[in-house]
Order: sequence, then structure tokens, then C-alpha cells
Amino acid sequence: MKKQAELIKSLTDRQLILNLYVTQGIILLLAIILSYIFLDGLKSLLDLIQWNDLGAYLVGISAGILIVMIDLVLYKVLPERFYDDGGINERIFLNRPPLQIFMLATVIGISEELLFRGVLQNTIGWIWTSLLFALIHFRYLSHWFLTVNITLLSFFIGYIYVITNNLIAPIVLHITVDFLLGLFLKIQKRGKEGVSDVSE
Repeated sequence: MKKQAELIKSLTDRQLILNLYVTQGIILLLAIILSYIFLDGLKSLLDLIQWNDLGAYLVGISAGILIVMIDLVLYKVLPERFYDDGGINERIFLNRPPLQIFMLATVIGISEELLFRGVLQNTIGWIWTSLLFALIHFRYLSHWFLTVNITLLSFFIGYIYVITNNLIAPIVLHITVDFLLGLFLKIQKRGKEGVSDVSE
């Protein structure tokens, strides 16, 4: 994690965001390619999204808010080191306006859910997909708490797809979690900076 944190620090804001978008572009491209190998092509992947299913949106948003609430409670009661990811999330979200945080969350949520829940969960099943999803978030794997956290989240997102049978639910859930936690990180860090400014 130290090497990764050093690498992140060496990147400019623009390079960091560009890297993030390129990574998500690769994930999306992989989802499209694999949809032709394991499904009946891109159309069959997109058919997994039922846009007019209001219940799936409500489930996704509600589940996302629930996850964020649990995470915020844990953040308050656990030592700060439990959430130390080497400053990566801070670098990604801290200096972004809310609209840009939402755009990032949307790109990440759509690309990752198309690949993991859309293609892989329909191919190799819920359990293997959930484990694979946790593994690609390798920046968390050197810290036991973050590993448990991302693994449980992965299984939960997969379960939401199982019960709704609509890819829009895990996409909306993923966007909700990333957006709200990104906003929280931004607000919380600014609050700390304000406190330290007053105390100086």
C-alpha cells in the first residue's frame, strides 16, 4: 500500500483522474467484449437493464443509503486507521465539485456493474463474481478491515441483483454509495481543515 500511496502522490490531479477514466474505459470495453463471448452480445447485456422498473431504482437507492449509513457509523466508532487506504479516495474526491463526484460515481458504477453483475455474475455465478470484484479493488487488500468491507459490499451488491433481476438496481446502488461517500469524504476533510485553521 505504501508504494501505491507514493505513486498516487506523484500523480497530478489531472493524471489521477485520467488514469481513473482510462481504467473504467478498459473495464467497460472488457464488459462489451465478454458480452460477445459469454452472452449473445452487447444487446443481450443491455437487455439486463429494465429502465422503467421504478422498484429497482428504489431498491438500489435505499440499499445504497443503508450501506453509507452503516459505513458512517463504523467510521465514527472505529479507529481512523481502519479506513486508511493510503489517501487514494481522498485524492480522487477531495478537490472535486459535487457534480464531478457524481459523474465519477456514475462512470464507475455503470462500467463495473456491467462487467461484474451483467457479464460475470450471469456467467460464473454470484459467489465467484463477488470475490473477483473484491480482488480487483486490490488497494484495500493489504488492510484486513477494508478487505472485509469491500468483500461484504460485493456480496451485497450481487445479492441485490439476484433479488431484483434488473441490472439497474446494482448500478444505482453502486453510484449512490460512491457519490455519497465521496461527498462525505470531501465534507469531513474540509471540516477537519476548518478546525485546524481555527486552532492555529
